[in-house]
Amino acid sequence: MTVTKALRLFLLLTLVTGVVYPIGMTITARMLFPECAGGSIVKRKGVPAGSALLAQKFESPRYFHPRPSASDFSTIPSGAGNQGPTSTALKNAVRERAASLRAAHALHSDAPVPPDLLFASGSGLDPHISPAAMVFQMDRIAGARGFTPEQRLRLEKVSREFIEPPQFGFLGEARVNVLLLNLALDAL
Repeated sequence: MTVTKALRLFLLLTLVTGVVYPIGMTITARMLFPECAGGSIVKRKGVPAGSALLAQKFESPRYFHPRPSASDFSTIPSGAGNQGPTSTALKNAVRERAASLRAAHALHSDAPVPPDLLFASGSGLDPHISPAAMVFQMDRIAGARGFTPEQRLRLEKVSREFIEPPQFGFLGEARVNVLLLNLALDAL
């Protein structure tokens, strides 16, 4: 192959894979899936409140908390801690998280805590928690917001409406999007 042919092939592949394909995929995605292609931005009163695809950091006791994040909810260096079951650092982090959650919820020192509130997700940005983690946090939220028993029941009812079934009915587990749930909580 001559240098000229190699250069032409290089330019053709650069044009196809670097320009035509990305533009075509962007146009297709925006036509077929406009919400997802736009980042699934959730707005409150016309102002962006976050993305339904990324976990947000909620620390106030008045809100549902997401899973822990290995990257402190930063999207650029997102990723897992890559700590295995024999990792002392992971065991210590889980112990600390469990103790902190039990203290925040006024629970006994050996009370069970939902695992997804103890372990970070693979990306560190998973926007979902399990329904068990949602229920686990309800008393703390109701107490922090000073809810009456009637308001607490309303919180339970509204929260259950945000439980999403497994994808396509069989992939994964039931889950709850924390951002969407917290926005609904503010609307109560």
